[in-house]
Amino acid sequence: MTQEQSPKPRATLTDQLRVRTKFIIDPVVDVLARFKLGPDFLTVLGFLTHILFAWLIAIGEFRWAAVAIALLSPLDALDGALARKLGRKQGGFGAFLDSSLDRLAEIVLYGGFIYYYYTQVNPLMLAVAYLAVTGSLMVSYARTRAEALGFQAKMGVLSRVERYVVLIVFLALEMPDIALVILAAFTYFTFFQRMWAVWVQSREPGE
Repeated sequence: MTQEQSPKPRATLTDQLRVRTKFIIDPVVDVLARFKLGPDFLTVLGFLTHILFAWLIAIGEFRWAAVAIALLSPLDALDGALARKLGRKQGGFGAFLDSSLDRLAEIVLYGGFIYYYYTQVNPLMLAVAYLAVTGSLMVSYARTRAEALGFQAKMGVLSRVERYVVLIVFLALEMPDIALVILAAFTYFTFFQRMWAVWVQSREPGE
């Protein structure tokens, strides 16, 4: 089955937010384009903000981390919109850079939790943090690999935007343990949801 033949997938939270915040994103993108800022610059800047997030988490400043994530993580929505505004080729180096730095950004972010729990001598939460970061990476990998094979795999309860919402809410409540338990459990659940969806598509006639 090709992507063109696949049934139209249900809009994810990311897709819905992109549509609903278009009136905010478009003027910002127009300004960025006027100043000749490239989407790759925004991609790198978005990655660098995760170093700040990780540092705040590592020193136990969870509420400030929540504020920083809420204010700065939307940068991730701007690079793609700016690339489209500038007529950049989709699927080129910019797309590769964006995807790669998104994964690296999550590794850096969860590194903050790992350092924090290491200093707290909390091996249980260190293990949970490990599960959360590996689960997050597997969710993204499942979609990337599925789409490379011609399948749809954007579904699932905890895609990237949902993961950041969980972090913002529970860090603001100073409940990082709860955030990581939810992320550890439901990222793997989402990964298996995507595996199941691809298996179902692969069994449809014509495959």
